[in-house]
Amino acid sequence: MHKNNSSNILVGKLTRLRAIEPNDVDLIYEWENNSSIWQLSNTITPFSKHIINQFIENSHQDIFKLKQLRLMIEKTNEKELQTIGTIDLFDFDPMHKRAGIGILITNIQDRKSGYASDALDILIKYSFQTLQLNQLYCNITENNTDSIKLFQSKGFKLIGTKKDWLIYPSGTKDELMFQLIRD
Repeated sequence: MHKNNSSNILVGKLTRLRAIEPNDVDLIYEWENNSSIWQLSNTITPFSKHIINQFIENSHQDIFKLKQLRLMIEKTNEKELQTIGTIDLFDFDPMHKRAGIGILITNIQDRKSGYASDALDILIKYSFQTLQLNQLYCNITENNTDSIKLFQSKGFKLIGTKKDWLIYPSGTKDELMFQLIRD
């Protein structure tokens, strides 16, 4: 069992967030090319290992330069750390002190187990305390009720609806925008 280091802002009760490592290429390749989760990230094409390697090689750069940050989510309540997903800050805007946030827990059996909630707590704290952001936002498809509940449980408020924003073979869907302003 791994003990959580309470002095590390990127460690929670169930998870820890860490930087992407070169040995994550196969895992990211698998996730990014899983077409069943493409609609969550508005992706419609696969990624090559070459592109993923380039992304990983550049991931060491500062969020102020790249305007994004991807962290890997690891379970800490196992005998061995297990990477179960990613959490991202994107569209980082230091002038207006805001960023978008996205999260993916890849395996269905790891969902609804508190991991996403814990990882989100960690990233919110990091965003407000370390990066000194004033607000975070997220965009969620109207039928993704689990994500809506998760973000609302963290204080995110619905601030708008983009009507017929996303087009799928089955028809259009609205995209909801949520915002969390720092107290």
